[in-house]
Amino acid sequence: MNEIGKKIKEVRKKKGFSQEELSDAAGVNLRTIQRIENNESEPRGKTLYLICEVLGINIEDVLNYGKETDTNYLIFFHLSVLSFLVIPVGNIIIPLILWLTKKDKIIGLKEIGANLLNFQIIWSVFAFTSITTYAFFKIIHYGTIEILFYVFVGLYAMNIILPISFAIKTKKGKIKNLYPNPIKLIEYQT
Repeated sequence: MNEIGKKIKEVRKKKGFSQEELSDAAGVNLRTIQRIENNESEPRGKTLYLICEVLGINIEDVLNYGKETDTNYLIFFHLSVLSFLVIPVGNIIIPLILWLTKKDKIIGLKEIGANLLNFQIIWSVFAFTSITTYAFFKIIHYGTIEILFYVFVGLYAMNIILPISFAIKTKKGKIKNLYPNPIKLIEYQT
């Protein structure tokens, strides 16, 4: 609880608001603001929403509830995609298990996990479609359709290179959504 009041006070001061100004702008009782900042009470629901709205901050940034920064876990999470080399659809199953078990405990994992899983689902569909179509046309002896095989190899290589490069970027401190995602199949809620 003491972290919430401390964060609100810190952001309020950084933004140049007095307690009275924040109270007026948010439409929250001044005594409530004082109690929150002195860790006498914890803001809930609409009160927290109004305060965060005025301060221009995300509610999730204030409510960490014991979340920790674990860069090593995020690196491992990115590299877990490579399990598809050994386990069919391991690029979805292993990251999904890792994501579901820790998404509420590690800062950034909720968003990064949804981003990674969306990409992996789309990647799996394209990779499966390209190799299946190639095999089908090869079986029925339909001319030269080698391009589908090369598409599959390119997709395969891409799914080896991207997780490794994103794990390296994460190690260097670039913790954000890295995978391109035109289609969002899995949503996360803040």
